[in-house]
Amino acid sequence: MDGSAYTVKKNAEALAVASTETGLEVNTDKTKYMVMSRDHDVGRSHSIKNDNSSFENVEEFKHLGTTLTNQNSIQEEIKSRSKSENACCLSVQNLLSSSFYPKI
Repeated sequence: MDGSAYTVKKNAEALAVASTETGLEVNTDKTKYMVMSRDHDVGRSHSIKNDNSSFENVEEFKHLGTTLTNQNSIQEEIKSRSKSENACCLSVQNLLSSSFYPKI
């Protein structure tokens, strides 16, 4: 087990202990983890198993509307925002060219 996987496993164990102490239950179906690094080989392990729970490793996810990748790259976020901007511009263009609005 490499250093990053070991750290994630220790953090997962700490999460399980802390949640038990406070009376909370971790939803293992929704809990995933990602190791961010510019090194392409870091964080390539699969799931982390801890007692009866397992946490899946992901390469990207959306947090507060921003796409985060394990390579700490912004290219996917730029693509996503560009698509949203194009869709918005197209819908405004269609709205403004609509026959419902009088031509001046």
